[in-house]
Amino acid sequence: MTVFVAIAALLTLLVVAWLVRPLLRPASQAGVSSQRLNASIYRDQLEALGRDLARGVISPADYETTRDELQLRLLDDTEEPASAPRTRTASVWTGRITAAVIALLLPLGAAGMYWWLGTPEAIDPVATQKANDDQVAKMVDTLVARLKANPDNPKGWAMLARSYKVMGRFDEAEQAFLKAGDLLNTDPDLMVDYADLLAVRANNNMEGKPIELVNKALALDPQHPMGLMMSGVASYSRSDFAGAVAQWEKLLPLLEPDSPDAQQVEADIANARAKAGMPASAKSTSLPAANMTGADAGKLPPVDAAAAGPMTPEKINEMVDRLAERLKANPDDLTGWARLARAYKVQGRLAEAEQAYVKAGKLVDSDPDLLTQYADLLATRADNNIEGRPLVLINKALALNPKHPTALMMAGSAAYRRADYAKAVSYWETVLTVLEPGSSDATQVRAEIADARAKGGLGLQSKTKP
Repeated sequence: MTVFVAIAALLTLLVVAWLVRPLLRPASQAGVSSQRLNASIYRDQLEALGRDLARGVISPADYETTRDELQLRLLDDTEEPASAPRTRTASVWTGRITAAVIALLLPLGAAGMYWWLGTPEAIDPVATQKANDDQVAKMVDTLVARLKANPDNPKGWAMLARSYKVMGRFDEAEQAFLKAGDLLNTDPDLMVDYADLLAVRANNNMEGKPIELVNKALALDPQHPMGLMMSGVASYSRSDFAGAVAQWEKLLPLLEPDSPDAQQVEADIANARAKAGMPASAKSTSLPAANMTGADAGKLPPVDAAAAGPMTPEKINEMVDRLAERLKANPDDLTGWARLARAYKVQGRLAEAEQAYVKAGKLVDSDPDLLTQYADLLATRADNNIEGRPLVLINKALALNPKHPTALMMAGSAAYRRADYAKAVSYWETVLTVLEPGSSDATQVRAEIADARAKGGLGLQSKTKP
C-alpha cells in the first residue's frame, strides 16, 4: 500500500509541475512600435529616391513630387489618434495564484475521485482478506437460510459441510455432513471429506470411523486419490508399512509425473519400503544419489540394499542425513524442512531441529501441528519453560484450531505453572471434548482438572469425575 501511495504521489507531482510551469514564467515586456516601423520604411524609401536622383534615373521635378508625397504619407501614418488615456487595473488573479490553486486542487480532486470511484481496499491485503472472509460468511449464511427453508437438499448440506470445514467450524461441519443423509453413503468424495474431518477432530487419528469411511469410499471408487492417500497414512500410522506402500503405489499413477505431489508420494513410498524391509522400487534405484538434479532434486535419494533389513539407529541417521543433503540442493522444500525438523527432534538434535523449523517458514505458521511441535521443542530447550516464544506459538496454533489437544494441554500447563488454575481448568476441560471418553488420556486429564480445581478453590464439577 505504501509503495502504491508513493508512486501515485510522484505522478501527481509531475503532472502538477507540468501544468503550473508556464504560469510561473515572467511575462515578456518586449514590443514593436508601429509608428517607428512606418518611419523606418519611409526613411528607406526616401534614401532610395535620393539615390535614383543622383544616378539621373528621375528628374528633379519628379524627385520633389515623389518626396512630398512620401512625406505626407509618413505624416499621416505616424500621427497618433486622439484617445482616452489608458489606465491598467492591477488584477488580483495572477498566474502565481492560478498555479497555487491548480497545485492544491488537482491532488485533492484526484484523491477524492479515486476514493469515490476506485477501490482503495484493494491495495490493503488485510482489508481485502477481511472483505473476502465477510463475503464468504454472507454466502454461507445465505446457504444456511436456504437449507432451513428446504432441509431436504442433500447436496446443499454437503456444500455447507465443506464450507464449514474450510472455515474451521468443525462442529457445525460434522452436523451438516450428517444431514446430507443417503448422499453421504453413496458419494466417495463426500465420504473422504467427512473422514478427513473426523480424523482432524481426533488429532489426526484415522482409526475407527474415519478409516471405515475411507474403505467404504474405496469400495465405490478403488482409484479415489484422496482415499488411497488416507488409507496409506492409516496403514503407516499402525506400522503396516507394506499396506501403506500398496496403497500409495496405486495412487502414484494417478498423479502428474514429476509434480510436487508425485515426488512427495515417491519419497513416502521409499520411506515405507525401508521401514518394512522391502527392496527399493525400480524407479527409486534407477537414479544415482550423487547425480540427482532438476526434477529429481525433490525426491529422496534411493535406499540401498543394505537398508532393506531391520531399521537401526545408524540407518535412521543415514536417512536423516540424506534428507538434509537433499534439502541443501532444494532449500525451498518447506515440507522437507518440516520433516527434517521432526526427525532431528526425535534424534535429540534440538539445535538443528530448531533451525529446520525456522527454514520451514510459512508452512509452520499455517499448521497447528507444526506450531505445537515447534513450541514443545523450544520449551524443551528452555528446561520445560512454556512461557515466552513457546506460548506465543501455542496460542497461534489454538487460533488456527481451537480444539488442538496438544496445544490445549500445553496452554493449560502454562496457566497451571503461573497459578492461573481457572484458565488451566478451562483449557483441560476443552481437551476432554476431543478425547475418547474412558481412555487413559481422558482419565489423566480429569485428574489434572481435579488437582487444579482443588488448588484454585474452584470446587469439583460432575464433568471432572471419572
